[in-house]
Amino acid sequence: MGLVVQKYGGSSVADAEGIKRVAKRIVEAKKNGHQVVVVVSAMGDTTDELIDLAEQVSPMPAGREFDMLLTAGERISMALLAMAIKNLGHEAQSFTGSQAGVITDSVHNKARIIDVTPGRIRTALDEGNIAIVAGFQGVSQDKKDITTLGRGGSDTTAVALAAALDAEVCEIYTDVDGVFTADPRVVKKAKKIDWISFEDMLELAASGSKVLLHRCVEYARRYNIPIHVRSSFSGLQGTWVSNEPTGDKVEQAIISGVAHDTSEAKITVVGVPDKPGEAAAIFRAVADAEINIDMIVQNVSAASTGLTDISFTLPKAEGRKAIDALERTKAVIGFDSLRYDDQIGKISLVGAGMKTNPGVTADFFKALSDAGVNIELISTSEIRISVVTRADDVNEAVRAVHTAFGLDSDSDEAVVYGGTGR
Repeated sequence: MGLVVQKYGGSSVADAEGIKRVAKRIVEAKKNGHQVVVVVSAMGDTTDELIDLAEQVSPMPAGREFDMLLTAGERISMALLAMAIKNLGHEAQSFTGSQAGVITDSVHNKARIIDVTPGRIRTALDEGNIAIVAGFQGVSQDKKDITTLGRGGSDTTAVALAAALDAEVCEIYTDVDGVFTADPRVVKKAKKIDWISFEDMLELAASGSKVLLHRCVEYARRYNIPIHVRSSFSGLQGTWVSNEPTGDKVEQAIISGVAHDTSEAKITVVGVPDKPGEAAAIFRAVADAEINIDMIVQNVSAASTGLTDISFTLPKAEGRKAIDALERTKAVIGFDSLRYDDQIGKISLVGAGMKTNPGVTADFFKALSDAGVNIELISTSEIRISVVTRADDVNEAVRAVHTAFGLDSDSDEAVVYGGTGR
């Protein structure tokens, strides 16, 4: 039996009973002969509650102190889980991200992992212990400050440790039974996917699927670490994410799933002179503010004025910063005005078989049309079609597309065991 890394999300350790249930599962893996490393998130909505508290104290908390505050949630979880495991008669040691050797850059609130040096984790395993690691956090390489990895950082911590420790699998435990063809909170007839490629999972994650975060999947693909997404509330097999199907050969489906995202906003730069260098100046200003952009659309230049409009989407949380950055360049670029819209949603259809199956695009847009959904932006890749629409239309659009492509389950409805989805 090899080494296994298990990650448990906030809904799995939301209370004392959840922590004791997780401890039993971990001990069972240990009894089966595995070396076990566990990465744990903060309990339930602890992180959101800490964020709310910080905002009540300071509208713009300093990044260093904000990270120091947020990492408290995972430290509580890891210590309680270690206690629960010891109560079952097995030895466990808890480690912060820093103690586990998670080395990051110095960008507070959304740091990136540079290296993992898990010397203390290996020592704990060699001594026969179960290692419990606080997810979502690390230590900066230069200043040795505590850092956090941003939303979904615990998933990334787990995969990074799995790669550094040469684990045979990284198990991601959540409040659903695996990766589904759509969010089961929105589509009750969503189907569980038995196996999905890294590429399709990357597209789903980038398009808003919250069961796995994009950085986690990218890390797993880079180091070829198989991920098994499953529920901590049941004993069912989940979804395998890997380069090759695990177990019996599974043929790649034409459509892997439908993802949606309502966490983005749209900025339109109005009246941009249609000449070389203007778009570059706009996006340089946004990049210098360290803001990630998703979809981009430029309108055809008006012949009478020689001006065009450029629209792009970005995280809502970065909206104010992007507007301020662009306003500072208005005189240089020469655009007329800025429009900000945070009442949008993105719907994406993902599948590796799309490029070899004519009619997928037509069926996608017909389903949206039949549902009365108006499209504002369109973006495509070889295995994805994404559209932006009104936020109020997103759920209906997802259900319509899911049904149109025959993804609805004929049997039991998808089960969401816990979690608020917040």
